[in-house]
Amino acid sequence: MISPEQCRAARALLNWTQAELAERVSISAVSIRAFEKGGEMRDSNLKLLRMTFEAAGVTFIPENGGGAGVRLSKPNADLK
Repeated sequence: MISPEQCRAARALLNWTQAELAERVSISAVSIRAFEKGGEMRDSNLKLLRMTFEAAGVTFIPENGGGAGVRLSKPNADLK
């Protein structure tokens, strides 16, 4: 779905702090921090993270032998 590494990379592309992401997704910053350090997160919250990032223009690249990744394809100025 979305890995901790992809979450950190997506935030970096958007220049969002953990607190900003938490506010946008309505998940605690503690939960975001724990997930990015390798902790577990509910599937429903992972879906919210992915949807929020995708709405901001992040594209998730699946594992293709070179590792999963992210790219910024269409930033939305309203979400910055």
